[in-house]
Amino acid sequence: MTAKTIALAFAATALLTLPASAADPQVERGKYLVSFAGCFDCHTPGYFFGKPDMARYLAGSEVGFEIPGLGVFAGPNLTSDKETGLGDWTKEEIATALQTGVRPDGRILAPIMPWKSFAGMTKQDASAIAAYLKSLPPVKNKVPGPFGPTEKPTIFVMKIVPPETPAK
Repeated sequence: MTAKTIALAFAATALLTLPASAADPQVERGKYLVSFAGCFDCHTPGYFFGKPDMARYLAGSEVGFEIPGLGVFAGPNLTSDKETGLGDWTKEEIATALQTGVRPDGRILAPIMPWKSFAGMTKQDASAIAAYLKSLPPVKNKVPGPFGPTEKPTIFVMKIVPPETPAK
């Protein structure tokens, strides 16, 4: 071994043992909020079948929710993939959708998305969630739908059935 090879090996070992830089506090706050906000449930493949696919964490569901008169909606891909996820959305657009229910293209989010509950969170928390979602590695996963009320869904469907109104 030459002195140069030994020096390079020593330098590489030193770099590997350096402590990792501190994580972005905003991203960590977003990760914390996403962990209990229910995002994992509706946006991770396999969750509703009892076997969440952690390799595709938050990459969209293969289960749709039928809302009578509106259609079937599946939780979309929340990763940073530009083709099938939120990759082209800005942090501000994500935070706005979370708090107003309006996508960057003007469409309204499906009623199954609890944006009305999220509307009450602070702008800082909405921004933290957006920062966390933008930090996720891209996972290519095209979620089918949404399906209109007369379209036949190509995915497993859970129905949301309103209670019957008692006869008067």
